[in-house]
Amino acid sequence: MDGPPGTTRRAVRCAPVERQSLRFSARLGNMPTALVTGGSSGIGYAFATELARRGYDLVLVARDPQRLGSAARAVRNKFGVQVHELSADLSDHDDIARVEQVLADRPIDLLVNDAGFAAHDDLLDDDWSGQVRALDLMCLAVLVLSGAAAREMVKRGSGEIINISSMNSLIPADNYAAIKAWVNSYTEGLAARLDGTGVRANVTITAWVKTEFHAAAGLDRPRIPDWVWVPVKSVVRLALADVRRGKVRSVPTLRWRFAAWVLQHGPLALPRRVSHWVQSEHDNNRIGGPDEPRPEDV
Repeated sequence: MDGPPGTTRRAVRCAPVERQSLRFSARLGNMPTALVTGGSSGIGYAFATELARRGYDLVLVARDPQRLGSAARAVRNKFGVQVHELSADLSDHDDIARVEQVLADRPIDLLVNDAGFAAHDDLLDDDWSGQVRALDLMCLAVLVLSGAAAREMVKRGSGEIINISSMNSLIPADNYAAIKAWVNSYTEGLAARLDGTGVRANVTITAWVKTEFHAAAGLDRPRIPDWVWVPVKSVVRLALADVRRGKVRSVPTLRWRFAAWVLQHGPLALPRRVSHWVQSEHDNNRIGGPDEPRPEDV
């Protein structure tokens, strides 16, 4: 939205940003720096540990300050890198603005947008609060933070952005699927806009990844064959390799790449059939979404 006359247009301007809590040096150290949302657990934490192993300093963003602190300490103690903790609820416009300010104020070499939760609310539900929250967290925050990071990266002529999506984005299912379809489209458009600038954007479309996200979403692990699950390290390493070589869309593992191809290029009725199955699983309470957001995404 636009600010008062004479001010710079900002993507989010809901309240004055508390600048004191954001004061730290232009760089945490001499190494490259990555900012990871949802960085306290799941896929986000896996990104944090892999990046720290590669020598990145980190800015970790998550909603729960205690969990965030524990994750940051674990990374510091194991890898000896510098880790800045930023507790923020990215479904809140003020907190989105705080993180946006960090991206505008300091050099970030890699942004990973992973924060999310399983927003499988009934589309006919008359309480829209959960779905609006999901839109703010997984659409608005991705839009604002990706844009803020990209603008600064373009000025420097280098940088990388990874947005985490889901196989759900390839089927017409619910609000979560629609949100993740938007993430796919937005990231591919951003990558096209950044072509020739030295900045790269990638969307990584994940399937069933071995994290606590699926337990929170009500998925029954024993009912799902082991071959379906994807190791979280495989997701992280593929995303980092693909964004580095300029690949815009990634799907970890050959079997899920084949599944994605079939959903996109196979019979038009197939995604609808999959959607009906997913909806029936929701109705049977075998797949569902938690009331509280989780700091990682599927």
